[in-house]
Amino acid sequence: MSAELWTADRIAEADRRYVIHSWSTQGAIKPKVITGGEGSWFWDADGRRYLDFQSQLVNMNLGHQHPRLVEAIADAARDLCYMGPGFAVRSRAELAERLAALAPGDLEMTFFTTGGAEANESAIRLARHVTGRPKVIARYRSYHGATAGALQLTGDERRWAGEPFVSGVVRMLEPDPYRRPADDPVNLGRPHLEEILAGEGPQNVAAIIVEPVTGTNGMLYPPDGYLQALREVCDEHGILLVFDEVMVGFGRTGTMFASEHWDVVPDVMTTAKGLNSGYVPLGAMTVSSAIGDWLQDHKFWAGQTYAGHPLACASGVASLEIMESEDVLGRLAPVAEHLAARLQALADTHPSIGDVRGRGAFYGIELVADRMTKAPLAGVVPTVCAAAMQEGLYLTGNANVLRIAPPLVVTREEVDLAVDILDSVLSLADAELEAAA
Repeated sequence: MSAELWTADRIAEADRRYVIHSWSTQGAIKPKVITGGEGSWFWDADGRRYLDFQSQLVNMNLGHQHPRLVEAIADAARDLCYMGPGFAVRSRAELAERLAALAPGDLEMTFFTTGGAEANESAIRLARHVTGRPKVIARYRSYHGATAGALQLTGDERRWAGEPFVSGVVRMLEPDPYRRPADDPVNLGRPHLEEILAGEGPQNVAAIIVEPVTGTNGMLYPPDGYLQALREVCDEHGILLVFDEVMVGFGRTGTMFASEHWDVVPDVMTTAKGLNSGYVPLGAMTVSSAIGDWLQDHKFWAGQTYAGHPLACASGVASLEIMESEDVLGRLAPVAEHLAARLQALADTHPSIGDVRGRGAFYGIELVADRMTKAPLAGVVPTVCAAAMQEGLYLTGNANVLRIAPPLVVTREEVDLAVDILDSVLSLADAELEAAA
């Protein structure tokens, strides 16, 4: 069928009839037809421009259509579109070498996947093989992916539709400095975890998997000492510590990896999203030298047809080169400082804001019905996001928390435009608060 027939209406109709959209009731959605993007912006078939303050799925760290990244993918396609994972190719080898140099501590060997869920699946399977133990501890307010094993690790309600699962995953609560006192056992990490281990038997636990900074489920930053406590307990009991940096890795919180804020090194780290700004499906599981040594004499029981796809790995190499040569994190720092100041100022004028938390280009704005009780202001986030979209600002959120996650290449002027729109639409949340009073 010729391209001339693919009008916006034609695209919308084919999408409605034939495309299944994730996490959606199909008859209740009407997606916009998007025709292009550049930097922090994308636009629809009517020519309306939207400032992307979500980096789509918090993965387009370098923004839309970065010319160097696009060209690198085109060059890679001309050289070698595909080669099976059983062969050695330059892009795969080079990306693995670069990750070994960038990753914290002694993390050095990498298995490449098609996304974060598959990386987390591989990490847990490997942890069970290395330790010979069956159980894994994960948190309630977490999201680790939509494949069967990753969904079982996930704590939020999206896992319910996939249940029942096979046994083996145990839940722990997550730190929440906004809602729990500083000396709460959960915020401290060790007392809460040791209580769980006493009930499960530490000799039965292969791994603990956490997002160093909770992403989808509230942008929760742990208090100082929390990740260190998890590391200590894991070391004491021979448990592997797995950090899911799929959303927060590669500069999202202002450092290359979020765990660097607390100087804690896991045994396994999973990444995706910002690894190549989502331009080609790619994920990674990077393991410590000790696990790498173990793998020299033990079979790795995992694989994918597209594991370490040459085009994906080439885009990862290019992305890391761009971050370094264009000093993306250095240029982000003053813009991020300005973003932080402007977001914090919103709390002074909007009584619906209970908390503003974040670093770098990753913030959560928690909306509450009462600042004293911290009761969530339920149901208003979709209204605020819809109003922002009407004004040209793309936002999303979860429950009562708005997510602020622009591309790392966002400018100060774009921050001001976005926060001005946010300032305006938050009046809807304030009005909801007044109506409920």
